Amino acid sequence: MKNALKKEVIGIVQARMGSTRLPGKTLIDICGKPLLEHIVARTKASKLVDDLVIATTVKKEDNAIVDLAERIGVKTFRGNDDDVLDRFYQCAQIARAEIIVRITADDPFKDPQVVDRVTDVMLQGDYDYVSNTIKPTYPEGLDVEVFSFLALQRAWKEANKPSDREHVTPYIWGRPELFRIRNVESELDLSHMRWTLDTVEDLKFTREIYKRLYVPGQLFLMKDILSLLEKNPQLMKINEGVERYAGYKSSLAGRHDDETNRQQRT
Repeated sequence: MKNALKKEVIGIVQARMGSTRLPGKTLIDICGKPLLEHIVARTKASKLVDDLVIATTVKKEDNAIVDLAERIGVKTFRGNDDDVLDRFYQCAQIARAEIIVRITADDPFKDPQVVDRVTDVMLQGDYDYVSNTIKPTYPEGLDVEVFSFLALQRAWKEANKPSDREHVTPYIWGRPELFRIRNVESELDLSHMRWTLDTVEDLKFTREIYKRLYVPGQLFLMKDILSLLEKNPQLMKINEGVERYAGYKSSLAGRHDDETNRQQRT
């Protein structure tokens, strides 16, 4: 059932082919389908996201993303490569979004139930920004950020640091004196788990999980992965030790990195 408050909730998937550590990962094959197609399907399973748009860049290499979107029936927007904040704002404006759910195209295990939990808090409360990342308690890769168009618009107008423009939301979550912010936590602290896709080791981990759990036309959820890992703890060793939020940290250090576009609070 769609949200009772009648606000238009738009999921915006930021995706591009450029990647420093794992080139072309957005369309890399996972169990016979491009990664992005899996992410779209998982996000579409959300009960609270009303529509979905893939926000990519104007670069020629990203034509492949537009081609895939057309094939699977998803809208696209093309904008600035480096200024992802501008890309998001322009996309949200065209989509007439009142509430935006930010989805990154390197999270193969995005869970619609987690998306809905964070989105519901946003819809039921008086907030500008709600996420599960201010104090991370979910596995990296199940990150969810939900924010109002008005908060996005203010960030777009006022943010001037390159890291704020590249990563969309730091201007918002870094200023609790300006924005009403809420964090959503997991019952168990699972922040030590890495379920995102930035490295060759992450790719191996992703394919191992999909090989065991993926069934075409069905979704496996966080609980299913946790059950699998409990029975096969050796799988977690595949990509252990990879630094969390490495993309954002490298941006702060002045280096443009992957479309991971995460945030780091510490």
